[in-house]
Amino acid sequence: MDYAIIKLGGKQYRVRDGETLVVDRVGVDEGKTLTPDVLLGDGGVRVTATVVAHERGPKIRIGKYRRRTGYKRHNGFRAATSRIAISLGSDNGRSAASAPTESMAETTEAKAEPRATPAGLPPGYEEMTVAQIADAAKTWDRPELEAALAYEEEHAARKGATAALGTALGALEEEG
Repeated sequence: MDYAIIKLGGKQYRVRDGETLVVDRVGVDEGKTLTPDVLLGDGGVRVTATVVAHERGPKIRIGKYRRRTGYKRHNGFRAATSRIAISLGSDNGRSAASAPTESMAETTEAKAEPRATPAGLPPGYEEMTVAQIADAAKTWDRPELEAALAYEEEHAARKGATAALGTALGALEEEG
């Protein structure tokens, strides 16, 4: 993944390395860096934002008017913004609490059981997407549909796939 989604000033931004953004004013001086909250990114990605400049946005004109009284008032508003430069880097110095230990890896490997595929499953079913399953389910016979439905309930539990398989089974029951 070559981007990250960060949260800064109550808003979310999709950022890439070397990108500059104009955001609501941040409470950091020009030239200083800050680390925003990373909401989505590769494991261990570290986002650093450097404040390039504090600016003001374009002027927005606000007008008040009351008819037949001669009352007119105009006001302007310019938002306080900051221009920041983004740099993405990996967090190689992760804390010991977040990095899995060898004993934890051994216990998860011991708990992992090999998944048995049900007999009669259509070829290449494990790699199919939900859309591919929905298209192909129309041509499968009853044992293949039942095996695919059993696989979905046991392993993947994808709502779209189970719905498509259930619809295809219902169509088979109506036909014959």
